[in-house]
Amino acid sequence: MRRKGQACVLAVGMSAALLAAPLAGQEVEQVAGQDVAVYNLVGRVSVVRGTAADVVVRVTRGGADAAQLTIETGQVRGRSTLRVVFPEAEIVYPAMGRGSNTMSVRGDGTFGDGGIGNGDRVRIRGRGDGLEAWADLVIEVPEGRTVSAYLGVGEMEATGVTGDLRMDTGSGGVTATDITGSLVVDTGSGGVSVSRVQGNLRVDTGSGGVQVADVAGDEVELDTGSGRVRASGVEAARLSVDTGSGSVSLEGVSAPVLVVDTGSGSVDIELLADVDHLDVDSGSGSITVRAPANLGAMVELDTGSGGIDLDFPLEVTSVRRDRVQGRLGDGQGMIRIDTGSGSIRVVRGGAGQI
Repeated sequence: MRRKGQACVLAVGMSAALLAAPLAGQEVEQVAGQDVAVYNLVGRVSVVRGTAADVVVRVTRGGADAAQLTIETGQVRGRSTLRVVFPEAEIVYPAMGRGSNTMSVRGDGTFGDGGIGNGDRVRIRGRGDGLEAWADLVIEVPEGRTVSAYLGVGEMEATGVTGDLRMDTGSGGVTATDITGSLVVDTGSGGVSVSRVQGNLRVDTGSGGVQVADVAGDEVELDTGSGRVRASGVEAARLSVDTGSGSVSLEGVSAPVLVVDTGSGSVDIELLADVDHLDVDSGSGSITVRAPANLGAMVELDTGSGGIDLDFPLEVTSVRRDRVQGRLGDGQGMIRIDTGSGSIRVVRGGAGQI
């Protein structure tokens, strides 16, 4: 006689087994080791939480020439690896449309990790003659591992991972959410969106906007060659933002050390707490800092062309046409704000006013 609830237990067990089983046309590889690197030239990469003893990589091939791809595993330069190897130097990926990207790939299928050897030139484009093939990967990461995912062309995403993670793509957008551990995101061209990270964060994109929300770590670095940077709810010992061209908006920030540098673009910062060191530099663009009433530091404000508005009592030590120096509050710390062209405003403000 079956006891009450037994059917439900059996159904849940069968569902778990079905979820763990590979889908039709999907290949499954397990990669043992504490430090794992995965390389894939073309396709999509998704990194998720895993429950197996090892890192599990699920591979789905695509394209008319998909059968020519090979999957290799083994130690490379001290790390356990999985490599999707493309046998040709001309690769067609229709999802690129009219785009193209040229990169160097070593004979073992590795690239982009700073290893010795430049490799051979491989061109990836959206149309034309060549090997039409790609591979979509799902990487399942057990808790506490270090995983680096390298992709030549394509989108990357990660969610729910507990461990140290690197996401590196030559061309394509990157999205990451609910990460516990250090996170490094590097894309040659593409937007980056990161939210809910508990750990150090470094984002670097050659061209593309950066959006970050709800991050707590010792070091947070956001860098884009061209594109807007917007961050909210960041708590860090040090926060640095660098953009060659693009505005910077920081809302609800708590960071004793805060450095912002933009070649061209406005800067808008909302501080939730006093700072030890604040350095803001814009080649061209207005700068606004909203700060709590207890803000205190030695202050240096400099604008090549534009007005200065200070909403705090300042003990002035030096005034020139475009430069003001003085003591603010307890004078503990340093605030330096410099713009080549644009106004400077340091005003009282609370959360949510940006």
